[in-house]
Amino acid sequence: MIFKVFYQENLQEVPVREATKSLYMEADSVQAVRAKLADRNYNIEFVQSVTGSHLEYEQQSEDFELETR
Repeated sequence: MIFKVFYQENLQEVPVREATKSLYMEADSVQAVRAKLADRNYNIEFVQSVTGSHLEYEQQSEDFELETR
């Protein structure tokens, strides 16, 4: 399953919409995504499952890079 993760790079700062970044990760569940990213100290705002036509749309973006670790 592929998830889109919305996050802030700095855990110590107040989240600001303009500074929100995203990444795509392959994992079995939302909990697995959060566990894989725990060592990065990101302020994770939201984890969204991406499937079907939504996934096809996201894959067309030049920023689409799937993380599997």
